[in-house]
Amino acid sequence: MCTLDVNIHEVNSMLFTHGKGAGDIGIWHKRVGHVNLQHFKLMEKQNLVTGLPKFGIEKVMSEVCEACQLGKQARHPFPIQTTHVSSKPLEMIHLDVWTTKTKSIGGCKYYVSFINDHTKKVWVYFMKHKHEVFQHFLNFKAMVEKEKGVSIECLRFDGQGKYFSNAFSEYLKEHGI
Repeated sequence: MCTLDVNIHEVNSMLFTHGKGAGDIGIWHKRVGHVNLQHFKLMEKQNLVTGLPKFGIEKVMSEVCEACQLGKQARHPFPIQTTHVSSKPLEMIHLDVWTTKTKSIGGCKYYVSFINDHTKKVWVYFMKHKHEVFQHFLNFKAMVEKEKGVSIECLRFDGQGKYFSNAFSEYLKEHGI
């Protein structure tokens, strides 16, 4: 059996952040990879972690972990199609724009995904601003059309279109998409 020793100075000092002590179950929850309460009880019972504070059987985390809540959610941006399934690559491309709560190191807060309906292959482009969608679409279109030797026939999105500029809409009309 392999155990984790948290009595090491470097590990122990990391546990004292944001004014919380080493006995704070919320800090332990994050540091040990968002482990749930039942796994803490198991680690405590089987002595799998040397130096793990005794949290008590009835002790529960006082805060809801936002990362755990978001990780348990599923989003289906497009309804399941029963009437139309693409029969060839690039016949239909699904486009979706996403917003993150935290900016990336490079300062990106948004990303756009393109999904080939036929192959289910996904391309993701990170963005600092939503208006970058059009330029990413142009780059994506040039790349996949050259690679596949066929043109994009249909672009499907969730209908909000907040990121569609007049230039983007005109481009789609001009190219029969």
